[in-house]
Amino acid sequence: MKQMTWLKKCDPVLAAAWILAIISAFFVTPDKSYISYIDFRSLGILWSLMVIIQGFSENGVFERIAGGMLKKEKNGLQVGAILVFLCFFSGMLITNDVALLTFVPFAIMVLKDAGREDLTIRVVVLQTVAANLGSMLTPIGNPQNLYLYGATGMSLKQFTGSMLPYTLLTVALLVIMLLFLPEKTKRIRTAGAVNPSQKDSNSMEVAAYGVLFLLAILVVLRMIPWQVLLGITFALTMVLDAKILKRADYVLLLTFVGFFIFTGNIGRIPQVHHMLKGLIAGHEFFTAIGISQVISNVPATLLMMDFAKDYEELLRGVNVGGLGTLIASMASLISYKAFSNAYSEKKGKYLLYFTGINLLFLAGMVLLHQLSGL
Repeated sequence: MKQMTWLKKCDPVLAAAWILAIISAFFVTPDKSYISYIDFRSLGILWSLMVIIQGFSENGVFERIAGGMLKKEKNGLQVGAILVFLCFFSGMLITNDVALLTFVPFAIMVLKDAGREDLTIRVVVLQTVAANLGSMLTPIGNPQNLYLYGATGMSLKQFTGSMLPYTLLTVALLVIMLLFLPEKTKRIRTAGAVNPSQKDSNSMEVAAYGVLFLLAILVVLRMIPWQVLLGITFALTMVLDAKILKRADYVLLLTFVGFFIFTGNIGRIPQVHHMLKGLIAGHEFFTAIGISQVISNVPATLLMMDFAKDYEELLRGVNVGGLGTLIASMASLISYKAFSNAYSEKKGKYLLYFTGINLLFLAGMVLLHQLSGL
């Protein structure tokens, strides 16, 4: 009975990663090569960024920024645009997950207190799309980007150049969708609805985490060894606020390790390796979109990396692949859970609108890909 309870609580993607890793170990006997599967650089940078962003969050930095932007009276279109583009631009720097964890509950609170709950589903869905697609422009925007940027050796210019057309299309589509908000010109008093963060803000801590963030950027750009970032982040956080170290997403980190072992083993089974390479190489964009719909885009990246031939197409595919089903990007579940907790009776309506908007944006991205290939 206890085992069943544990299984229910276990993250399904984490469980799948380690089940696959264990199964693959029956075909490739564990040896010292296993350690070479694991990309410690990506894991070290990802952990450091998690801790740094958590440090900012603990000091209420993001909520204060959002609150400051919504102090004065605005109309529905302006409020919607601020809430959506906060997710879009912040996702580029603090990851899509953190952007949604921070700004979706904030949006639900603001719209409820301002008496505009009719906008909630539309705004939250657009926030989700904005965070998932805004994050695709930078190497630190989401876990798959961080991994691909480090593992492929792409230059920053090549990386951002690959994703810029899709980012610009996202902006255009978001603006169009915001123009369809109901009663968008109706004035909304947000001054009373916006309650600045109750978290104590320590200017010294904020400055320290700011320095760490800049250091992380230099590490991502391969200007400083990742071990330096890891050591300084750990030591400084121990001094500033040790409990933050417990709040990194260790489930995601362990999921990465599980998939590293699985894909590493698969690569050592000749028949499977050749089969997957034949299926993936040259078809990275659409294969990534398809696989992401079922297992989400981060695991899809790890699964496909060793068999891809065109890394830019893989990069585009796994980022665009975050559109579609609710699990295509696991970050989308953050918004869904936040909305469901506030409006459990409207979950069906949310999923319907979410699916429609995601398919619309996905169609736009695929069309752009096809036109750019002509």
